[in-house]
Amino acid sequence: MIFFAQFLVVIFGLFLIAVGLLMLLAPNRVWKILNKAASTPRIHFGELSLRMIPAAGLIIYASQSKFPEFLHILGWFMIGTSILLMLLPRAWHYAYAQKCVAIFPPYLIRLLAPFSFAFGGFILYSIL
Repeated sequence: MIFFAQFLVVIFGLFLIAVGLLMLLAPNRVWKILNKAASTPRIHFGELSLRMIPAAGLIIYASQSKFPEFLHILGWFMIGTSILLMLLPRAWHYAYAQKCVAIFPPYLIRLLAPFSFAFGGFILYSIL
């Protein structure tokens, strides 16, 4: 179980780094993806359900990590906010996504890429 949880967290860290790479190289594509967030029930519940998988890995593996309290809190935060967003009207989540799209045009998405790299790297560092 611990090995599988660690595997999930490694995949999560690599995913964040890959997202950072996509933000850097194809910010327009990232912007289009953000524009679709919560746009349909399938996308809404799909993204929130998928988000809970690495969150569970963070919770299970936290005690083995370099930063157990942080990973534990992060995992529960991800699960809690996912459940909350599932319980709220989907239109609210979609409206929030649309506000984010308006605030973060593609050039700003590119500038934020290093944060995704750093967070993914931190996740990997904390468990390896």
